[in-house]
Amino acid sequence: MTGAAGATIRAAERRDLDGLMRLEEEAFPGDRLGRRDLLHAIRSPTILALAAECEGALAGYVLVQIRRGSTLGRLTSVAVAQAAAGRGVGRALVAAAERAALEAGCDRMRLEVRADNARAARLYEAGGYGVIGEVADYYEDGEAARRLEKRLAA
Repeated sequence: MTGAAGATIRAAERRDLDGLMRLEEEAFPGDRLGRRDLLHAIRSPTILALAAECEGALAGYVLVQIRRGSTLGRLTSVAVAQAAAGRGVGRALVAAAERAALEAGCDRMRLEVRADNARAARLYEAGGYGVIGEVADYYEDGEAARRLEKRLAA
């Protein structure tokens, strides 16, 4: 599937692992997923792991947990390469994750975003996510998280 700025969004694969690790290190100063976490996500039947490619290079990824018997998808991670920032890759990844979650039987998507990450909060809020709460001391550095949710429409 093709998203914004010519990004191709597809299922993440084991061959993406090194690139996913680079994205983790580039995008997150802390609270990073490790190699085993990412490999588990790629292999898991209850995690949707999508990758975005731009001009043959890995430009971003998104992870969504889908629990059996639940209609709530949990968007747990989105990372975009600095070289692809501002080109709509994050927005395209989130939209693709929402479509995949809907196809998997979810009717809502929930996520947490750092309270101090205004850019990400704007992306989610522009995409229809509303604040449903705040979680104090959520991140390893003590930063709070804003909890957001969106009803997915067929």
